[in-house]
Amino acid sequence: MDTIIRKATENDFEEVYSLINDFAVFIKTPEKVSITPEQMKLDKDYFQCLVAVQSGKIIGFATYFFAYYSWTGKALYLDDLYVVEEYRGQKTGTMLMDAVFEIARNESCTKVRWQISNWNSKAIEFYKKRGAVVDGVEINCDLKLLPK
Repeated sequence: MDTIIRKATENDFEEVYSLINDFAVFIKTPEKVSITPEQMKLDKDYFQCLVAVQSGKIIGFATYFFAYYSWTGKALYLDDLYVVEEYRGQKTGTMLMDAVFEIARNESCTKVRWQISNWNSKAIEFYKKRGAVVDGVEINCDLKLLPK
C-alpha cells in the first residue's frame, strides 16, 4: 500500500486527536493530554502537523513548531512522532522524519531537536540511524500555565 505524507487539515483533527491519545498511552502518560480537537481548531495557525495516510486512513503523525536557540539560531522542534503499531516497519516513521527534515531545510533551520523517553530503545535506535545524537544530558522542565 502507498503511504502519503501531507500537512494535516482541520478535517483531520479528530483522527489526529485519537492518535495523540494512543501515543500518550504508548508512552505511559495518558493523563498529560489536555488538548481537544476544538482547541486544535482554535490554535490551527500554531498547530503544525504532518499526517501519514494509507487507504484514506491516518496511520501516523508528526507535530512540530519553529524555535530559536540562542546558541544555534533558527530550529525546528519535533514535538511528537507516532505511527500506529500495526503499520510500523513499513518506513512510515522514516517518511514522516524525512518530511520534517525537508521542512526544516526549506525554512533554513540550523537543526531539528526532539526528545525521547529513555526507556524507548526502539525509538532511540531509529533516531540514531537517522543521524541523531542522543546526549542524555538535558532534563525537561514544564510549567503548566493556568488561564487568566
